[in-house]
Amino acid sequence: MKYIKNIGKYFMMLGQVFRMPQKRSIFWEHLFKEIEELGLKSIGIVAFISFFVGGVIAIQTGLNVDSPWIPKYLIGFATKRSIILEFSPTFMSVILAGKVGSYITSSIGTMRVTEQIDALEVMGVNALNHLVLPKVIAAVLFYPFIILLAMFLGIFGGWVAGYLTGLFSVDDYVTGIQLDFKPYFIRYALTKTVVFAFMIATIPSFYGFYVKGGSLEVGKASTKAVVWTSVVIIVLNYFLTQMLLT
Repeated sequence: MKYIKNIGKYFMMLGQVFRMPQKRSIFWEHLFKEIEELGLKSIGIVAFISFFVGGVIAIQTGLNVDSPWIPKYLIGFATKRSIILEFSPTFMSVILAGKVGSYITSSIGTMRVTEQIDALEVMGVNALNHLVLPKVIAAVLFYPFIILLAMFLGIFGGWVAGYLTGLFSVDDYVTGIQLDFKPYFIRYALTKTVVFAFMIATIPSFYGFYVKGGSLEVGKASTKAVVWTSVVIIVLNYFLTQMLLT
């Protein structure tokens, strides 16, 4: 019953979020700030993880493809498919849910427990629209570019791994990357990314906005937000894959 009530409150929150901003100049200022906080400051960790995970995928695939009957270019093919279809859109979103989700919940939650949100509401400001809408737009618009970067660096990391280890030739790897390339898979990955970005922005905002208590409760709300955002991403990934790939 509690979860059903929270779901209803979540959708009611969205109704307040998606309204015309009252002061557009302030809205644009907040939007650019959120692009920096949610997007630009996430590029470093995304690039680091994507590069090395791409290398690990390529190495593990190369170690398992040890039969002379299996062409080596399948290493590049398998790495490309794994990174584009699942690793970049889904698992990078889970990682961003941890990094960005905790920031969103703690920042909004701190404003709630210090009564800054109450002050906004007393002044007649739509606090949900004022605080959450810039985060949603920043995430939905910017995260596809981050995921494209993750795809590129993951595949490049596999190429570097082949070059350094000698498990497979870089020519075979490039051949595998070019083999049976389907642009639809990129669109599929970016579609998932937009949905996941929306969840990453709204679920932590929900937990932060409705937190009650003090700093301890804000910490607990941040943990809940990260857990539930990750769970929702994994569940939605299953259904989106069923709808878009079958």
